[in-house]
Amino acid sequence: MSLTRDVSACFSGSESSHVCYFRSLTVVSNQLRIFDAAARGTSSTPFSNEPIRIASSFIPGKPLLWRVVVPRSPGLMAHLVLESDVHSLLKLDMPVSTALTARYHRKGSSSSAAAFGGGGGSGLSPGKAGNRSLSQSKTPSKTPGKNGKGRCTPSKPGGDRFIPSRNNKQLEVASFLLSKENEPVDPNVSTVSDMTSFYNDLPIYVAGYFYRGSRWYSACLKFPSSVQGYHNSLKVLYSHVPTPVSAKKTRYISSLPERILDAPDLRNDFYLNLLDWSSQNLLAVALHNSVYLWNATHGDIIFLMKLEQEEDYVCSVNWSKDGNFIAIGTSEGKVQLWDVEHQKRLRCMASHTSRVGALSWNSHILSSGSRSGHIHHHDVRVADHHIFTLTGHSQEVCGLKWSPDGKYLASGGNDNLVYVWPGVQEGSNQSAIHCFNTHQGAVKALAWCPWQTNVLASGGGTSDRHIRIWNANTGACISSFDTESQISSLVFAPNYKELVSGHGYAHDSLIIWKYPSMTKVVELSGHEGRVLNLTMSPDCSTIASVAADETVRLWKCCELDPVKKKAKERMAKSSTSIIHQGIR
Repeated sequence: MSLTRDVSACFSGSESSHVCYFRSLTVVSNQLRIFDAAARGTSSTPFSNEPIRIASSFIPGKPLLWRVVVPRSPGLMAHLVLESDVHSLLKLDMPVSTALTARYHRKGSSSSAAAFGGGGGSGLSPGKAGNRSLSQSKTPSKTPGKNGKGRCTPSKPGGDRFIPSRNNKQLEVASFLLSKENEPVDPNVSTVSDMTSFYNDLPIYVAGYFYRGSRWYSACLKFPSSVQGYHNSLKVLYSHVPTPVSAKKTRYISSLPERILDAPDLRNDFYLNLLDWSSQNLLAVALHNSVYLWNATHGDIIFLMKLEQEEDYVCSVNWSKDGNFIAIGTSEGKVQLWDVEHQKRLRCMASHTSRVGALSWNSHILSSGSRSGHIHHHDVRVADHHIFTLTGHSQEVCGLKWSPDGKYLASGGNDNLVYVWPGVQEGSNQSAIHCFNTHQGAVKALAWCPWQTNVLASGGGTSDRHIRIWNANTGACISSFDTESQISSLVFAPNYKELVSGHGYAHDSLIIWKYPSMTKVVELSGHEGRVLNLTMSPDCSTIASVAADETVRLWKCCELDPVKKKAKERMAKSSTSIIHQGIR
């Protein structure tokens, strides 16, 4: 007889024989044979040699059932109960009836269990409560094992519960069987041989072995292929697909400026530098022959100075590192130094013969570049301020920047050249360290990387349109790419390690690039004329841009996340305390 999971058996403990109903069976030599896989692996054992009686029952529209009457046999009984339990577990649509009951349930049913066990030891089934004695069901009065009188672990396996291994293959087969049960009976399958062959082809999993047809397979081997035409509609329920890691949350960058300031009479001149932001949060802008300050903290506007001659105009402005002084270059070739707190001019330094379009501070040294192509170093502490002259450019110097560590000075001119000069030292050679001639247009846009002080970014004008990244130590070009627009200004944003560029024809916009990959993060449009200058707020969260449309726009595009901002403040506070302790 070949057992399947579609087993429906009835057992009576008082009769001398058992009546079982099966949907398929195989009789060999008038003996009922089953596989005792739980005890003997793949061997087959005849549990009864007495004659068996078989009858069939067929009702239209119902599955064909076989009625088998076999003599009473303890081994056969145990195996059939085991098969029935396995079938119940795999069917997944009914509670587990043979699970171990709770202690209070066992106490309540102790009398009935004793009565059932009194009928004869041969009628007990594995996993039933009748296998346990009445004394074992009661709570012991003393701790078991104390004084050597405690109970020993029962040697009989009747108290254990069979727990099958439910893997994915079992669940798929169970789902297939459930779907077959709910399907109507195929009218073409009408013979006993067809029904038997159909159920014999179904795989069975018992005690770690697969049974299919007439063979047993070890569970460690590959599961046999499914029946032809089998479709697992519930596969998605048991498929384990790891949840993808959510994309990293990106910051929100508004496409609109946070604030717009009017800048009437602003000179639309590509070669001038008319905007700068101090460390004390004061924004300076040059409007024709006047300089105005805007307090970004309180929103106040301060008029600082105005040139005496109406035809003269301001060409450049640049704040000192501490934010107390501002240098102003004029069209007369003079450089004025102003005390902002007292709104007082400290001195006027005349050394150039033409307008001063670029200024840059390095401690007490102020460097100025003029239309003549010369660069002058001024020591503002002494009366004879002019200490060095750097010659290299043949046309107007329109870009001038000191590196954050004061080691290098970069200059760009209308002659399409970029020079890197050494720091100011008494008696040292002031010849250029590097000269970069790869740009095809005027180089006004220069910026030093604050976290890599030897990295310089330069941008070309309308004829070039390229941003190039240089290593000032070696003179090598790290990267170069075409922006397809005139580049008027560059500034590094340390909060997110980005590079911001201001553009004239034909974009008239700001573009944020991720450094060093130089992939575009966002483009900020809003100006109705070419962007002339960019500058960054002292907290590195806001970019100010001034354009030919006579407006100054503030873009809050680099603001730190509040959590990161607090962490950065804590680090700065701890480093400050360490410095103070060292000074003490």
